[in-house]
Amino acid sequence: MNPVPVEVKDPIPFAEDTVHLSYDGDFAQRFWRVLMHATAQFQRSSSGFIGKISPVHFFWGSFDLAVTRFSGRRAPARPGADRITREAYSHEVISVGFWPGNGGFGDAAFYCYAAPVPEGLAARKVRPAAAYWDTDLGEFILRYDDLRRESSPDGALLDFLASTYEAATDVAKWDRAALER
Repeated sequence: MNPVPVEVKDPIPFAEDTVHLSYDGDFAQRFWRVLMHATAQFQRSSSGFIGKISPVHFFWGSFDLAVTRFSGRRAPARPGADRITREAYSHEVISVGFWPGNGGFGDAAFYCYAAPVPEGLAARKVRPAAAYWDTDLGEFILRYDDLRRESSPDGALLDFLASTYEAATDVAKWDRAALER
């Protein structure tokens, strides 16, 4: 086990960390509920996909929850990528996920990206109206606070997941007939 956290700014070895001492059980429980609810929505939105798909998984280093679909087509090699990243993006992917406020973004948000980014994706309109393409991140974003203001948050999240997937598969020309039922 690595005694130093990774994927964080200014990591402090666990045994020496006297800064991060607090624990709030109520907030931990609320976060867990958000993750479980997002997991159920991710699974629901991808249930008709019969191609290769990851399980919904939690990245402990960046603290994001994600699920990734694969087109089955090889992707161009990423220049300068380490061997893990090279393998992770060896094929075309569309990934959706949830950040609790990190990931280089700062606010809690749902996201969707395609790798490689197909030409024209940034110009596509997605739903709900609060969702948008973030040019700095190169992906679609739906802020958690905006989602909570929707009259039907579950419906709005499913709409975001469906519309971003449709936008990415359309411009990337995925063979949806072979990948969906």
